[in-house]
Amino acid sequence: MTASQTEKVFSFIENSQKDMVELQSILTAIPAIAPQSGGQGEFEKCQALEKYLKSNGITNLERFDAPDKRVKSGIRPNLVATIAGADSSRTLWIMSHLDVVPEGEISLWNTDPFRVTEKDGKLYGRGVEDDQQGLVASVFASLALVKQNIMPAYTVKLLFVADEEVGSEYGMCWLIKNHKELFKKNDLIIIPDGGDSKGETVEIAEKNLLWLKITTKGKQAHGSTPDEGRNAHLANCDLALRINALENFYDKRDKLFTPDRSTFQPTKKEANVPNINTIPGEDTIYFDCRILPCYPLKVVQNKINEIISEIEAKYGVKISTAIEQSAESPATPADAPVVQMLLKAVKQVYNNNPKPVGIGGGTVGASLRQEGLYATVWCKQDETMHQPNEYCIIENLVGDAKVFGLIMLSKVQED
Repeated sequence: MTASQTEKVFSFIENSQKDMVELQSILTAIPAIAPQSGGQGEFEKCQALEKYLKSNGITNLERFDAPDKRVKSGIRPNLVATIAGADSSRTLWIMSHLDVVPEGEISLWNTDPFRVTEKDGKLYGRGVEDDQQGLVASVFASLALVKQNIMPAYTVKLLFVADEEVGSEYGMCWLIKNHKELFKKNDLIIIPDGGDSKGETVEIAEKNLLWLKITTKGKQAHGSTPDEGRNAHLANCDLALRINALENFYDKRDKLFTPDRSTFQPTKKEANVPNINTIPGEDTIYFDCRILPCYPLKVVQNKINEIISEIEAKYGVKISTAIEQSAESPATPADAPVVQMLLKAVKQVYNNNPKPVGIGGGTVGASLRQEGLYATVWCKQDETMHQPNEYCIIENLVGDAKVFGLIMLSKVQED
């Protein structure tokens, strides 16, 4: 990497703001919503992105389509764009996702969620931040090299995955299961899908994730004669408190995370009886558990099963559990090359103080880390994802593209 190359890349990105807004507008206008959320997936959006990339000189494209009969296209596309590098012994991956969540309550939006609105240096629309900011930034970092005939230090692959918002079964998980050959142990993997308003959090670890659905069956009775029934709702209330109390049982702290402890939170509850004066014979509740990596999920699940057995005996009910989602993964080492390169580039572009952190939320990084791959998650954003009036700050879009451009030009220090 030379100063001249850096200057050219930065200048190209700075002069591409209108084109970035144009690509954001193209993508936002095509709702890529999962079928379980009422949509038809990412096929049309992927087609539009392919067309845009080809027309702008990124022509080495390959699709990896996961079959899905629930959508009219029959597939969930995963797209890889490759830019050849001076060294092909390792790959620099920048991975973003094509899908978005639904707009939610439309009355809470001040603009059309599926039409980009530019105002006061921000772009408003569903998906503009989650995850089109990272997607567009990675595209324009690549275009800065391609259009100026600058070769990246390593081969660059932009990966645009499906299905991230609802579990990645047809996206990253499918790729790892069916195309594990895509990834090498020494690859550099960046996922621009989470961060903070200063751009200082470089995520290298995730809490173990456990989402539980618990259904308790007792015996329905009249509210005036509760002894003739077995109150499933009462049993679940006790269960909720006992599982929540595991926050005190698994009491280790890790300053890498915020909050720095394991959390066991009862969240969603399904309706039971429609009237007040009936003892519920069936009750269903859900838990969102975010557990420090030092506690294996199998150990935690065994403990929860012990609590369930105690509740069944106390209230005379039968309890069934279903795992809605689970994930556990090791951390990416803080001294891994991809982490150090990212920290250096972020500091150079934003003149801030980035640091490695752990998060409670789940990303596709967990799936990669399970395979022994070193992945890190970063971008500079206000985290308006999933909210009404989601927005992307244009300056962040430009800055993130510069960060990716710098890394594309950089060699691993140990080389």
